Amino acid sequence: MSDTPTPPLPAVSREWRLLSRPVGWPKAEDFELAEAEIRQPRPGQVLVRNAYLSVDPYMRGRMSAAKSYAAPYELGKAMQRGAVGEVVASAADGVPVGTHVVHYGGWREYTTLDARHTVPVDPDAAPLSTYLGVLGMTGLTAYAGLLRTASFKKGDAVFVSGAAGAVGSQVGQLARLKGASRVVGSAGSDEKVRLLVEEYGFDAAFNYKNGPVSEQLREAAPDGVDVYFDNVGGEHLEAAIGSLSQGGRIAVCGMISVYNNTEPAPGPRNLARLIQTRGRIEGFLVGDHADLQPAFVEEVGPWVASGALKYRETVVDGVEHTLEAFLGVLRGDNTGKMIVKL
Repeated sequence: MSDTPTPPLPAVSREWRLLSRPVGWPKAEDFELAEAEIRQPRPGQVLVRNAYLSVDPYMRGRMSAAKSYAAPYELGKAMQRGAVGEVVASAADGVPVGTHVVHYGGWREYTTLDARHTVPVDPDAAPLSTYLGVLGMTGLTAYAGLLRTASFKKGDAVFVSGAAGAVGSQVGQLARLKGASRVVGSAGSDEKVRLLVEEYGFDAAFNYKNGPVSEQLREAAPDGVDVYFDNVGGEHLEAAIGSLSQGGRIAVCGMISVYNNTEPAPGPRNLARLIQTRGRIEGFLVGDHADLQPAFVEEVGPWVASGALKYRETVVDGVEHTLEAFLGVLRGDNTGKMIVKL
């Protein structure tokens, strides 16, 4: 709860809307920062003043009209994504004014929504921004993908692509904390490579822009990898299949390298190697693993509090810069979780 007096509410809230479906890389003219009247809550609803907004690569898929696992964004309406903020008006039992909540009401300064679609969080237990990242859906994605989808076990050698990102950095650290024999990561700059090794404790890391991924991976993991956590796809996925050990597992979380392609990307040319290795590739969505949330918080929360599991955030100030923050995620500008502070 906050003891700070709530300032008078403005009449309107700014929100980002999708105006047209991007072809290839999203462009500024595909979006609009518009004003909308702030709606007072009806029975069972709350009004939230957002403090932080989440920007995530998966949002690119929802900008397309193509059938997918999540409904496309509606043109002319506010785009939905995770946010965390403070309840400033409430018509819901059990959610008083001053409660801090996480919700998925989207890229806007104020959100009115059903209280049942919010999750209370404690701003004194951890910074509010962490509930969108290391202790939120980002962290659960890493936890579920590594432990359940990839069936990680102590002694596994693990390779993570996009390892300096919000999910990838947590995957590598979880693997290390749980007894991996070797943790290898790829990233898009020498600075990020140093971060992976020096701060996050990866055993080895490489800049995928410095040469073929397959060659750099074989050098970093000469005995092969048991688990590959895929955030990138493309050349990385092919390289991982080439280095996969007997009975290896690949968890496909994302394929950011192909999100803006206008033509179908070529598939890995070495899929037949899965026959030799008895390897397995499995995609996953974090929403299918909500049952792991209590175990995730119980196990990972103390690691975050003690500093055993480190995290970085790239914070962009101002709702007006939300689109640029999103494009920055697609370019790989962020280190750790990309967040917009309002």
